[in-house]
Amino acid sequence: MLHKFLIHNRGDHVGVATTTIKSGEKVVGVYMDDEDTIELTSNGDIPLGHKISVVDLDKSENVIKYQVTIGETTKQLSKGDYVHTHNIKTKRW
Repeated sequence: MLHKFLIHNRGDHVGVATTTIKSGEKVVGVYMDDEDTIELTSNGDIPLGHKISVVDLDKSENVIKYQVTIGETTKQLSKGDYVHTHNIKTKRW
């Protein structure tokens, strides 16, 4: 199965869709730092270039991408969820 998303670093909470992902689709992601793979089922449609959660996160948890915090969850997230401004917020202001 070809990969549909990339995770930049081991320990990141999200991957980036390399093609549009459909809700309910079983997809494979590749960790770019060691080329390991992860398989999960998408819980929603995810547009090309947008984020998919590769871990479960509670509300108010930090979201890690590129090994840095990119925001905080505004609700609980499950592996396979679409991650965007509707469920994370910046911690810059």
